[in-house]
Amino acid sequence: MMADSGSNEEVAVIGNTDITSTETESNIINTMVERGTALLRKMEINKHGQLKLFQVGGAPAAPDTLWRRYSEFELLRTFLLVTYPYIIIPPLPEKRAEFQWHKLAADNLDPDFVERRRVGLENFLLRVASHPVLSNDKLYFLFLTEEKGWREAVLETGFQDKVDSRLKSLSAMFRVKNPDKRFTAMKQYSDELNTVISQLLRVRARVADRLYGVYKVHGNYGRVFSEWSAIEKEMGDGLQSAGHHMDTYAAQIDDILEEEEHYADQLKEYLFYTDAVRSVCKKHELIQYELEMAAQELISKKQQREELATGTVRVFSLKGMTSKLFGTESQEQRESRLAALEQSIQEGEETLKEKNTECKEFVQMAWQDIERFKEQKDKDLREALISYAIMQISTCKKGIQVWSNAKDCFNKM
Repeated sequence: MMADSGSNEEVAVIGNTDITSTETESNIINTMVERGTALLRKMEINKHGQLKLFQVGGAPAAPDTLWRRYSEFELLRTFLLVTYPYIIIPPLPEKRAEFQWHKLAADNLDPDFVERRRVGLENFLLRVASHPVLSNDKLYFLFLTEEKGWREAVLETGFQDKVDSRLKSLSAMFRVKNPDKRFTAMKQYSDELNTVISQLLRVRARVADRLYGVYKVHGNYGRVFSEWSAIEKEMGDGLQSAGHHMDTYAAQIDDILEEEEHYADQLKEYLFYTDAVRSVCKKHELIQYELEMAAQELISKKQQREELATGTVRVFSLKGMTSKLFGTESQEQRESRLAALEQSIQEGEETLKEKNTECKEFVQMAWQDIERFKEQKDKDLREALISYAIMQISTCKKGIQVWSNAKDCFNKM
């Protein structure tokens, strides 16, 4: 990732150091890149998981290369999820191959799969670096610059304990009484998008499997034509040439399907993005639930104060039954309880005010990030699907050309 520290408009770019200016522009267009990020590095990840940083400008001295395991990327993303609950955190690429087009067992050490995962990790870093908030995180910067001590620095923040303690304090089956309709609709949309993309990837896998078979049949054509040419004197050259065209066509299938996997990975990224969207919606539900519980508890305390002040009990309570059985409490005891309730009510009002402010701020920041995500999603998916359609048209044209060439060979016999 690189940004010119001396310019007013900085652009983060990631990828091969030898890419042309046209390819660089294409990368910027097809990835979530925003102006205003201030990263002083360009980085690459090789097939072994080594993170390479290229120093530019006046950045402080740092190692030229860093080793990062996939688990460290997972730790970074988990930290970002907990620290920035209102942000749709970019997903990591799949650790193991899913939605395979072939029926063989997935090989996680397959060079093509490893390369696609490498590209996915680069894209994750680019997404984070181009985000106006995430790009300024100090621990993210340490992830890019510190050879040792980064993991310890993350764990020392205690981020996992914070989220665990908050979740444990709530019922696992909490339900918000007055949910925000916008977040409810966004959560439903995320579920539907997940279903649609999953179905699309499964259909694509089935089609690719059939396409593979069709191309291999062309390889059989090539073999048969070559064998036939050996027994035909006058037609031999034509059959031999037609067989050559068929062999060439059949050999293209591996490259074609590998290119298809590139577009499939773009769809998978947004398949995984749906989990990040649901996470933001669930965190809003959690904050809304805490707000409602604080409001309900405050109402209950005010009711207790009124009952204590008037000496009447509106609803059945253990304290009210005790008073009837063992007599009423003294004036001094009542005043002491009333003072404690007043103090508790003041604290409850402060808590309610804090929860209300927290909820409003969360909604404002989360919805701003959701709008940003939706705009980028529409752009990325539209461009990916158009590119996929263009690729398929080109592939079909090549198939027509092969049979046209074969036809010319037959005509010349």
